[in-house]
Amino acid sequence: MTFIRRYAVLIVLAAVLAIAPSLFYPVLVMKVLCFALFACAFNLLLGYTGLLSFGHAAYFGAGAYITGHAMTAWATTPEVGLLLGVGAAALLGVVFGGLAIRRQGIYFAMITLALAQMLYFFCLQAPFTGGEDGLQGVPRGELFGLLNLSDDTAMYVFVSIIFLSGFWLIDRIIHSPFGQVLKSIRENEDRALSLGYDVDRYKLAAFVLSSAIAGLAGAAKTLTFGFATLTDVFWGTSGEVVLMTLVGGVGTLLGPVIGAVVIVVLQNELADKVGSWVLVILGAIFIFNVLLFRKGIVGEIAARFPST
Repeated sequence: MTFIRRYAVLIVLAAVLAIAPSLFYPVLVMKVLCFALFACAFNLLLGYTGLLSFGHAAYFGAGAYITGHAMTAWATTPEVGLLLGVGAAALLGVVFGGLAIRRQGIYFAMITLALAQMLYFFCLQAPFTGGEDGLQGVPRGELFGLLNLSDDTAMYVFVSIIFLSGFWLIDRIIHSPFGQVLKSIRENEDRALSLGYDVDRYKLAAFVLSSAIAGLAGAAKTLTFGFATLTDVFWGTSGEVVLMTLVGGVGTLLGPVIGAVVIVVLQNELADKVGSWVLVILGAIFIFNVLLFRKGIVGEIAARFPST
């Protein structure tokens, strides 16, 4: 994707977000944006580095809980709460990533899942997380002490800026020399190692960046809805972000965004109509995607209509 096309995509996204509140419920769009950013963060690790994490909800949930605790217990402003959430997720990424990247393949995936489940049980028992009740009544606060985010319109603009900034950052990462090294590791790790690259350090850096952006998504989600619960760190949330990425297209910039739109909207529309059967429907979508639509929505479109 050329420089002009990349920024054209960003402009189109901004235009879509500008008109979306007039067509859809703003809170639903904000939920989509939070999970779209989460999926983009996950795709940075899977699609561009080749590392499959089954425990990425740990960083999403860490950002959600720390931001919620900072806003309720310490009465911080939203920007400080977000920074603390992102910092906590990045620190967790350093620790968990440092342990996980020592292994490859299915062993890497299982270690990330095990570490994420450890965090889940910690959140279940820790007093500041609220246990099974979670953190409730998290205030949105005033951005920089000036802009009251309790207004849905102001909050929507704030979440849109967060999403666009995160999307732009990921775009910059994958098209930088650092991103090119990540792609070479994905394609042939031994080859990258033979060229003199410190593969483990690059993988850890990608892991931490992905964790931090996932934490930003979780923090934005807490500010939007005013709560952080065990669902945010549950393995099911890790599975959902894998599904979003696969449906949209692994290794594509827009794929995770499209996948998040499809999954979140389906969950929202079907939850009241079919109840727990929504999980069966999502499972069927996953099977259909793996068998017949392996490149995802964006991947298949790109394959059928290659740029000339």
